[in-house]
Amino acid sequence: MMRESRVLQGIPASPGIVLGRARVLAEKMEAQPDYCLLYSPGEINEEIGRFLKAVEQAESDLIILKESLSPEYQEHAHLLDLQILVLKERMIFEETQRLIQEERYNAEWALFQAWQKVRELFKGIGDPYIKGRIQDVEEVYRRLQTILAGREALSLSSQEPVILVARDLSPAEATQMTRSQVLGFITERGGRTSHTAIIAQSLEIPAVVGVDFATREIATGDALIMDGLTGQIILDPDEEMSRFYRDRREDFEAFKEKVAQSSGLPATTLDAYPTHIQANIELPEEVELGLKYGADGVGLYRTEFLYLRQRHLPTEEELFQDYCRVVEAMRPKTVTIRTLDIGGDKFLSPLEYAPEMNPALGLRAIRFCLKETNIFRTQLKAILRASAFGQVRVMFPLISSVGEMQESRRLLEEVKQDLAREGLPFDPRLPVGAMIEVPAAVTLANLLAQYADFFSIGTNDLIQYALAIDRGNKQVAPMYQPLHPAVMRMIREVVHAAGIARIPVAMCGEMAGDPLYIPVLLGLGVSELSMNASAIPIAKHIIRMITIEAARKIARHVLRLVTVEEINEYVAQELNRRFPEIFRFGRTMAQS
Repeated sequence: MMRESRVLQGIPASPGIVLGRARVLAEKMEAQPDYCLLYSPGEINEEIGRFLKAVEQAESDLIILKESLSPEYQEHAHLLDLQILVLKERMIFEETQRLIQEERYNAEWALFQAWQKVRELFKGIGDPYIKGRIQDVEEVYRRLQTILAGREALSLSSQEPVILVARDLSPAEATQMTRSQVLGFITERGGRTSHTAIIAQSLEIPAVVGVDFATREIATGDALIMDGLTGQIILDPDEEMSRFYRDRREDFEAFKEKVAQSSGLPATTLDAYPTHIQANIELPEEVELGLKYGADGVGLYRTEFLYLRQRHLPTEEELFQDYCRVVEAMRPKTVTIRTLDIGGDKFLSPLEYAPEMNPALGLRAIRFCLKETNIFRTQLKAILRASAFGQVRVMFPLISSVGEMQESRRLLEEVKQDLAREGLPFDPRLPVGAMIEVPAAVTLANLLAQYADFFSIGTNDLIQYALAIDRGNKQVAPMYQPLHPAVMRMIREVVHAAGIARIPVAMCGEMAGDPLYIPVLLGLGVSELSMNASAIPIAKHIIRMITIEAARKIARHVLRLVTVEEINEYVAQELNRRFPEIFRFGRTMAQS
C-alpha cells in the first residue's frame, strides 16, 4: 500500500527542480566522543602523538583530494586549502594538545572541548557570512574525530543518479559530487551562504538545506520531488504531482535561459537610466563567479577572512596580495573594499579581548579599528597599494558619527604620506565611502556626505538596529521586515542627503538582491546594488524590463502607505502584474 505524499520544508540554497530516488547518508559521527582521563606521562605523550598523527593524515587526505579535483571543481580548491590551514589553527591544534597535557583528557574529548570553545566564539559574530564560516572549522573537527575513531570517510559514489540526504555536507564532501551521480542534495543543517551552497550554485546542482529531521523522515529509495526554488521536499508523490513538477521544471529551465541572456548586458532601464549591479564577495576566488553572472564590479569585499583563519595577524604583504588578486581579476571594473568589520575577541590571533555581552553593540568594525590603529593602518596601506593595480574604493563600516569619518580619513591621509615616502604607487584620489548601518548615520547623512565620496547602505544591520529585531531570534524574526515604513523613509533620507552632496548611493545588504525590492530601491534613488553573484542575472533582468519613471511611481506609492502589511501586499501585486515569471521563479532563484 502506497504512503500518502508528505511535504517537508527547508531553505532553498541552489535553484532547480529534480525528481528522483533518495540516498540517505549515515550520520558522520556521534553527538560527542567518549571521555576518559589519562594518568601516566607515557599515556599523555601517546595521546598527543595519536592526535598529531590524525592531523597529519587529515592533511594528507585533503591534499590528495585537492590534487584529484576534476576541472569543474578547480575554482573551489581554495576551500580545501582553507581546511588544511584550519588543521593547524591555534584554537584547535594547540588547544587540543594543551587539554591533553594539562587536563589529561583523551584526544577525542580534548578535541571536542576545543571545538566547543570555537563554537562559542562564533556565536557572538553578527555578520551571517562570517558566522557561516564556522562550517569550515566544524568540517576539520569532524574529519579529525573520524580518523581518531578509526571510521571510514563518507563516500558519495552511487551507481545511479540520486538525491542525497544528509545531516550536513562539508565543502570537501561537496567537491566529490558529480552531476551524473547527484541530482541534488538535501541537508538538515546549513544556510544559503555556506560554502557548500556556493559550490552547488556554481555547478547548478539544486539544493535545499535546513530541512528538520530529513534523515529521519526520508529513507533510502524513497521517491522524492525536490524544489530548490521554494525549499519544498515532497515524499512519495503521485503521478499527477510528478507531472505538475516536470512541467514546472521545464518552465523554470526556459525562464533561467532567458534570464541568463541579460547577465552580460548593462543594467539599464527601458528609458535608458543606468544602474550598476555588483557582487558581494569574501574570497578572491569568488570573483570568477561574479564575472560569470555578469557583475559590474565588486560592491562589497568583506576582508575578515585573513584575520579569522590564522594564528597571527595578517601582514601588510599578505593583505596586499589578497586584495591585488581581486582588483586585477576584476579590472577595469571597480572593487569596493570594506575595512575590518569584527571585534577583537573574534580573532584567531593573540589579541587579548574579553568576550562581550552584546557584541553587536560593542567594540567592532570602525570602533575597533580606531582603537587598534596599527591594525587599521596596516589594512589601509594594503588597500592603497592595491589601488595602483585597478579601480578601488574603500568604505568604513558601522559609522555612527562625523568624528569617526574625520579620524578614519585622517589616518588614511597619513598612510598615503607613508607610502609616498616609501616610493610605493597608489591612487591618491581613492574614493572613500561611509556605510550607513545605524539610525545615527541616517540622521547625520547630510553631514557625513561632506566627508564621503559615496554611501553604501548595509540593510542587514540597519533594519535590525532600526526595528530592534534580532533575525537570529525565532520569537521576533518575522518582524524583520525590509519594507517597513521606517526603513523606507530611512533609505529616502539617505538618498536625499547624498543627492544634495552629489554622491552616489549603493546598497550591499541582502535586501539589494531580492527581486521583490529592486523596483522600490530603484525608485527611491539607489543607483548601485550589490548582492550574491547568483542573484545578479535576475536583478539585471528586472531593471531592463522597467522604466525609471515606473519605479519612482512605485516608490512614491510605497511612501504613502503606513503599515508594512500594506506595503508588502502592494509591492507583491505590482511585481506579479509587471513580471509574472519573476514573481513565480525569480525571487526564490535570486535568494538561493
